[in-house]
Amino acid sequence: MIVANSSLDGEVNLSHPIIRRIGISDLKDVLSKGIDDFVAMPTHSIFVIVIYPIVGLGLLRLSFGYNLLPVVFPLLAGFALLGPFTAIGLYEMSRRRELGLETSWEALNVFSLLRILPIAVLGVVLMVIFLAWLIAAMTIYQNSFGDWYPSSLGEFVQRVFATPAGLTLMIVGCGVGFAFAVVTFAISVVSFPMLVDRNVGAGVAVATSIRAVAANPVTMSVWGLIVVAGLLLGSLPVLVGLAVVLPVLGHSTWHLYRKLIVRAR
Repeated sequence: MIVANSSLDGEVNLSHPIIRRIGISDLKDVLSKGIDDFVAMPTHSIFVIVIYPIVGLGLLRLSFGYNLLPVVFPLLAGFALLGPFTAIGLYEMSRRRELGLETSWEALNVFSLLRILPIAVLGVVLMVIFLAWLIAAMTIYQNSFGDWYPSSLGEFVQRVFATPAGLTLMIVGCGVGFAFAVVTFAISVVSFPMLVDRNVGAGVAVATSIRAVAANPVTMSVWGLIVVAGLLLGSLPVLVGLAVVLPVLGHSTWHLYRKLIVRAR
């Protein structure tokens, strides 16, 4: 593993980027820069501001309308796994602002097929993980409750929080969900910003992301908790807060990438 101190910017091998060790204090700077980008470019986040809450509300309506209450939490939790992919535009906007370039949506035309292909490949990987999580979640539900499905929200909440089967569902479900989240976080937190920034393959980007997380376990764990806390906060009330939380986290992730990976020259 190649690791550099935060003060070193040596020669960079694009196929094996140098990783810095960063501290928890760096996360404050990352968030500050993310907020600054959001304030400077609020209209550039319109796809997240509009689409993500609408999709989330649609998932809620679908679940309540078709008596699929057990699917609500897995859907909303799993949908967050796709967040790194949906923030591609935000990474590019932050990159261009950092370089003093144009930051309009038309600027996204700079993405060539060479850059789009690995991004799409990794996006498919996240979709597969998302679907695998849904299958796992429903398997856990059926193992806990069998063929029983609630007829109301109150009945569902009572079964989940006041029965041994419900306790098993929560413990096992949260444990499995945590495993899916850790894997997704490790392979995507750096890889998507890197694919926006450099002409590298998906394999190099994923390997670098995993190495960066492994080199900064405590700091990256704290960042993961910040992301989870932000998503939970943004989900109240009725996902409206995600209109601000998601763009800020997207821009901040770009600056986290900049902190972790030595700039290519």
